[in-house]
Amino acid sequence: MQFLITGGAGFLGHALARRLLEYGHGVRVVDDLSAGDPGRLPEDAVFARGDVNDVPRLWTLLQGVDCVYHLAARVSVPESVRYPREYNTVNVGGTVSVLEAMRDVGVKRLVFASSGAIYGNQAHQPLYEALPPDPLSPYAVSKLAAEHYIHTVGRLWQVETVSLRVFNAYGPFQQLPNAHPPVIPQFIWQALGGGSLVLHNNGAQTRDFVYLDDVVDALVAAATAPDVDRRIINVGSGVETSIRELALAVGEVIGRDVHLLNVGAESGGVSRMCADLTLARSLLGYTPKVFLREGLQRMVAQDVRFARLVEQAE
Repeated sequence: MQFLITGGAGFLGHALARRLLEYGHGVRVVDDLSAGDPGRLPEDAVFARGDVNDVPRLWTLLQGVDCVYHLAARVSVPESVRYPREYNTVNVGGTVSVLEAMRDVGVKRLVFASSGAIYGNQAHQPLYEALPPDPLSPYAVSKLAAEHYIHTVGRLWQVETVSLRVFNAYGPFQQLPNAHPPVIPQFIWQALGGGSLVLHNNGAQTRDFVYLDDVVDALVAAATAPDVDRRIINVGSGVETSIRELALAVGEVIGRDVHLLNVGAESGGVSRMCADLTLARSLLGYTPKVFLREGLQRMVAQDVRFARLVEQAE
């Protein structure tokens, strides 16, 4: 099969591209490089720098493609609170542009990387797909709007679409920007450097941390799974972990006592998150294999940024 991955030079995209190539598929990648790194892509992946709102560019890249993985997005909850218009342009407008280009070329399946952030605060845990959404940030709103677009427009244009609500993905080489970094690489970096790990609301909020390889398993399965058209499917670990527990686990993995610094609540955050994986198991044959401590160990061992800090400390 031939695949196009939008946002394919990013954290999830480069791992997905590698896996698809290992399975003998053809892979094309389009990425605007606002957060991606084409140097992480396998040599056999065909890379094109471009914007997902550039429909003529997409027409060229979609020729002969069997399935699109739409991963291109802005992904920071705090950043989305400050820049909602940009998040709407990229996450919603870019999704519509991809759909239009697929319709024009005749590509018949789209796998969309959505987000567990769509659920917001819910009384029921774990979170299952039929719960009414309660998005608490512009990022979550943009992902929900994109889901509605792909399922509605897909039905109108006879394009098979499936949305995978990915929870808190992590793994080696995850981006670590100066502003609003993801919590796991930030905690590892701070702990290895002897800094404090900052907890909001004493770290009581919980998340479902899912390892990169497990997310890729679900993405690969979704490309060919039957009976998933217009379905929404959770992808997580199925384990609820508090941010305080995460911080202590990081200390255990690197073999150091960590200093925890408590500050006030963070805007746009939810109090609890844990994925119900019933649908993922039944529709995708999905079972998470890498849980938190093993995942943290792999990050420290495989990510050169962290490995260097370990060597310097020894």
